[in-house]
Amino acid sequence: MPTTGLALHTDKYQINMIYAHWMNGTHLRRTVFEAYFRKLPFGNGYAVFAGLERIVDYIRQLRFTDEDLAYLDKQEENYKPEFLELLRNFEFKGTLLSMAEGALCFPNEPLIRVEGTIMETQLIETALLNFMNFQTLIATKASRVKRVAENDVLLEFGTRRAQEADAAIWGARAAYLAGFDGTSNLLAGEIFGIPTRGTHAHSWVQIFDSEQEAFELYAKALPDQVSLLVDTYDTLKSGVPHAIRTGKMLEAAGKRLASIRLDSGDLAYLSIQARKMLDDAGLPYVKIVASNDLDENTIFNLKAQGAKIDIWGVGTQLITAADQPALGGVYKLVEREKDGQMVPTIKISGNPEKVTTPGRKDVLRIVSKDSGKAIADYICFPHEQQARTGGKLRLFDPVHPYIKKSVKNYEAVSMLQPIFVDGQLVYKLPTLDEIREYHREQLNLFWPEYLRKLNPEIYRISLSQEAWELKQKMIEEYMGQHED
Repeated sequence: MPTTGLALHTDKYQINMIYAHWMNGTHLRRTVFEAYFRKLPFGNGYAVFAGLERIVDYIRQLRFTDEDLAYLDKQEENYKPEFLELLRNFEFKGTLLSMAEGALCFPNEPLIRVEGTIMETQLIETALLNFMNFQTLIATKASRVKRVAENDVLLEFGTRRAQEADAAIWGARAAYLAGFDGTSNLLAGEIFGIPTRGTHAHSWVQIFDSEQEAFELYAKALPDQVSLLVDTYDTLKSGVPHAIRTGKMLEAAGKRLASIRLDSGDLAYLSIQARKMLDDAGLPYVKIVASNDLDENTIFNLKAQGAKIDIWGVGTQLITAADQPALGGVYKLVEREKDGQMVPTIKISGNPEKVTTPGRKDVLRIVSKDSGKAIADYICFPHEQQARTGGKLRLFDPVHPYIKKSVKNYEAVSMLQPIFVDGQLVYKLPTLDEIREYHREQLNLFWPEYLRKLNPEIYRISLSQEAWELKQKMIEEYMGQHED
C-alpha cells in the first residue's frame, strides 16, 4: 500500500512538542530514542520483528505537502508561518538502526534505534510504532500457528475481518514472512508477490438448483484448480459425495480435483470421515482444507483429535490478533544533548517495568560455537568490546542479578543494522522470500523449549555490567534528589 502522504500520520502532540522546541530554540538538539516492547504477546516465548520495509518507505517519502501545511495552519494552536515553512522543507537526516525483519526478538531490548535532532526523532515516533507494532504482532501470531502446523499448508484468509485495507495487506505480508504459504488477498499478492489461493463461497452453491450442478459448473470453469466447499447443506450426506462425483468427472477429462473445504461443524470428525470417503472412492490425492475461526489453539486441538486436514485457512483470529490485539511497543528517549555533549537519560516510573535503561545500546545475540544455538541476548553500549571480541562473558538477569552464568566459546551477532545514516538509506531491503528464509534460520538458532506454544522456557536477556550499573546509579541519584 502507498506510504506517500503520511506526514500527518502522527499524534498531534508530536507537532505541538516540535513547535514548542522550535519556539524555545531546542528543535535541533541531538537525541537518541529506542523502540521496544515490554511483554511478549500471546504468552509466547518470542516475537517476530516485522514492519521495517514500511518504515523505510515512510521515512524516504516523509514530506509535508501544501495540503498538510494548510491543514496545520487551521489548527487552534495558531502555529507561526515560519514554523510551517520549517516543516515544508523537512527531510529526515538522522540515523536509524534496526533488527532485520524475520528476526526473533524479546522484551526490553531495542528493536529500532533512532538518532537525530529532536525534531526528526519525535516526528517519526507515531508512524514507526504503528507499523512496527502491528506487523510484529501479526508475524508473531502467524509464527505460532506455523509451530503447530509445521508440515501443513497455511493460508491467510483474513481480509474481510481486518481493520481496513492497510491492515489486510500488510498483515498478509507479515503472515507470509513468518511462514504462511499464501493469502486470499489479490492486492497483497500483486504488491508483494505472495502466492494467492481461493475456493468459492456458499453463495455459488446456493444460486444453482443443485449442489451437484454447482460443483460441475465450477469444475468446468476452473478445471486446473478445483477446490469445492462441501458444507453448504450437509457435509457427509451431500457435499462430499457430490465432490467425489465431480472428482470422477474431472478424472475422466484428464484432470484432478485439488481439494475440498470444510467451513463449519466438527472439523475433526468431518475431516476423518471425509478422508475415508475420498480414499475409498479412489481419490487419495484430494486435499482437505479447513477454515472457520481457526488459530494455533484450535489447530493444536484438532491435530490432537486426529483431524485429517492438509491445508488450514486462518482468518479472523490471525489478522486481528484476536487474543491480544496490540503489541504495546514503546519509543523512549535514552540520550540527549546537553552543553554540546550526549548524556544518558532515564524515565522513572511507579511501575517498575516502565523504568527505562539509559544510554544508546546495541543488542548482541550470543550464539554457542559448540551447539550453534542462541544462549542469550546481551545489551551493551556501542563502545563495549568484551562480548564482541569473544572474551569470557558474565550474563545475569537485570531484575534478579543473582541469576547468572558465565559463557565462553561463543559468537556475538550484532542484531541492530544501520538502515539510514545521516539521512541516507544504506540498507538493501531483502526480498520477501529472503526474509522468510532468514526467519527460518532464526528459528533454527533456538532450542525447541523456547519455541513451544505452551509454557515456553524464558530466553535470557542480559544487560552488560556497565549498562546495569549506570541504570542503578541514575535511579539512586533521582531517588536521592527526591527524598523527604
